[in-house]
Amino acid sequence: MCKQVKPLSALGLTAHRRYSNNADKNPLISGVAVDSRDVRDGFLFAAMPGARVHGAEFIKYAIRMGAVAVLTDAEGANLAAAHLNGVAVVIADVPREALSRAAALWFGGQPDMMIAITGTNGKTSVSTFVRQIWLALDLPAINLGTTGVEGTWTAPQAQTTPEPITLHRTLAEAKEMGVTHASMEASSHGLDQRRLDGVVLKAAGFTNFTQDHLDYHSTFEAYFSAKACLFKHVLPEDGIAVINMDDARGSDMAAIARARGQKVLSVGRNGADLHLLTQHFDATGQDLRFSYLNRIYMPRLSLIGGFQADNVMLAAGLVIACGADPDLVFEKLPSLKTVRGRMQLAATRDNGANIFVDYAHTPD
Repeated sequence: MCKQVKPLSALGLTAHRRYSNNADKNPLISGVAVDSRDVRDGFLFAAMPGARVHGAEFIKYAIRMGAVAVLTDAEGANLAAAHLNGVAVVIADVPREALSRAAALWFGGQPDMMIAITGTNGKTSVSTFVRQIWLALDLPAINLGTTGVEGTWTAPQAQTTPEPITLHRTLAEAKEMGVTHASMEASSHGLDQRRLDGVVLKAAGFTNFTQDHLDYHSTFEAYFSAKACLFKHVLPEDGIAVINMDDARGSDMAAIARARGQKVLSVGRNGADLHLLTQHFDATGQDLRFSYLNRIYMPRLSLIGGFQADNVMLAAGLVIACGADPDLVFEKLPSLKTVRGRMQLAATRDNGANIFVDYAHTPD
């Protein structure tokens, strides 16, 4: 991407008068960094509160490296008050949200049609299936998450949901490469840390909720609340929430979405908008019958595992929510391939027994 400069105000940020003495209160910004070692002349340095140390501890070094503006919270400003003379200081009540929105404005682009998926299990599979369906519909598409960036354009990715600067840089690069559709995983860590704020979504999906990440979230309710941030903070009011109503917390998530004014497209086995009627297995896959808008669809999936029907159903609902013709969506389902390491056929023994690789991050 070409080098650029933008005034601080173009990033949605306003310098605090008290802390910005002897400074240009709307300096030209040449880059954004959360790591002081990445700061160069003209940069905005985002000093975020951390679990062990506040980023404000590194403001002095960032200014020495050339930072002309600092984004932090009130605690950070107080910690670094002695070093703030001569730079524009932005104090945000929710600094991580401010950083995410500033990063979105800095990079200034993302694929036109975007969805995000949250839940304990199934995020990678659903995101991948969404991308595969879009590609089958001849739409330039990628998915972002645990497996990196895959699809029309590929790139490595260190985190399921990257920090905002990396995320928005990736989305802008994808758009430059001609990608028009993108699906991404929304981890509870990423949502809790407001990494997705600034991403413009058409639809968002909820897979399920079960035990995970209690090393980070203090309680199950805190964990669920983090997941719910996708619908509370990220998906706009005119977005579409696609919810797995078979999960015990599906109705709670749907209520949160409806309270925001979002349309809910329910999926599941029991009277949902997109309804799985029957499911029959054999050694190489499964035959499904779906009902949607009073029509019956009977795709065959070359996917092993009953849970894959849930993943495919949510993926189909998300693609439909983004405007695709349901007939064409269900027509493409037989072409879906499993995600690497998720009930993936690894070998077949001489006696005909299949060996699968399957891993997940949760006890169930």
